[in-house]
Amino acid sequence: MTTAPAARACARVRAGAVVCLVLLAGCSGGGDERDGGGPADASSAPVRGSSDEGSVPAGGQDLATGLEAPWSVAFLGDTALVSTRDAGEVRELLGDGSTRVVGTVEGVDAAGEGGLLGIVVDDQRRLFAYSTSAEGNRIERYELSGEPGSLALGEPEVVLEGIPAGGIHNGGRLALGPDGMLYASTGDGGESSVAQDPRSLGGKILRMTPDGRVPDDNPTPGSLVWSMGHRNVQGIGWAEDGTMYASEFGQSTWDELNRIEPGANYGWPEVEGRSGDGGEGFTDPIAQFEPAEASPSGILVRDGRVLMAGLRGESLRAVPVDSPGEARVVLEGLGRLREVVAAPDGAVWVVTNNTDGRGSPRDGDDRIVRVDLPGG
Repeated sequence: MTTAPAARACARVRAGAVVCLVLLAGCSGGGDERDGGGPADASSAPVRGSSDEGSVPAGGQDLATGLEAPWSVAFLGDTALVSTRDAGEVRELLGDGSTRVVGTVEGVDAAGEGGLLGIVVDDQRRLFAYSTSAEGNRIERYELSGEPGSLALGEPEVVLEGIPAGGIHNGGRLALGPDGMLYASTGDGGESSVAQDPRSLGGKILRMTPDGRVPDDNPTPGSLVWSMGHRNVQGIGWAEDGTMYASEFGQSTWDELNRIEPGANYGWPEVEGRSGDGGEGFTDPIAQFEPAEASPSGILVRDGRVLMAGLRGESLRAVPVDSPGEARVVLEGLGRLREVVAAPDGAVWVVTNNTDGRGSPRDGDDRIVRVDLPGG
């Protein structure tokens, strides 16, 4: 029997071709976020963290509940803004834990893994949004007006359009780098060959000015491509020394955590996980994980480690950048995790994704949770 998410995915049309996802239990192909169901008694599972001594309660605090498929969190000062994938709404988190709609991104096509995905806010009160439309993925910019409690979105300005889209692999993470440039992660849209095509915006990490122009110091003159050979990157972040990292969904063998170098090629679809070089010039990940244990989305880089939010793995994993082989789970018990961010006060927030059609919702899902982690 076809599930509702599968039916929506089968309805997506891209460039005249119908991309149909068959979401079957145990299937090893297709979307990256599959098979995310939790145990039957998951609604009573506590928030838990693990330490060297074993698994202990982590003391999570709900900041918001009752969200529908939240995807990304951005901050305007101390005020948190949340994107909701299916509704295409940007919502403001209020002090009492409720949310209000700041504005809706029009023309969002939320079939499959598409919809309103990443958001980020700059120091000029401009919100950037990555979303899927019938014509492809795009990045738009909105002025934020008003004060906390009454914020509103202005009219959209197109920063970039024509990013390949599909029922699967839309990428979608936005971030402002320490250099002030806007970075966007894109997926291959289900057509793996675009990842090795330097002319395509698909399967890449893109770097642009906040106006969508090509910076003069990009690896290839006139090109937005910062790195290539990616399958579906949904997490990007920087260490204090400026080193960039990205998490990437594998197909059926290895998910990846990569150290991103400008102009580097990370191998997809020729290589999944470590290539052992082989003379092809591909850059290996610093760590790799079985998809059923990870399927990483958002990441946070801090204190010498990368925190990776896992969908199928239903956990938060900490990867020391100097010894990635010592990666360990530091939080579990909340179900699918889409996002991990640092709040303005330095606290770690995680965003669950149990209402996205592939999880097992618990009472109050989806939620934003403030967590205490082993090691700070």
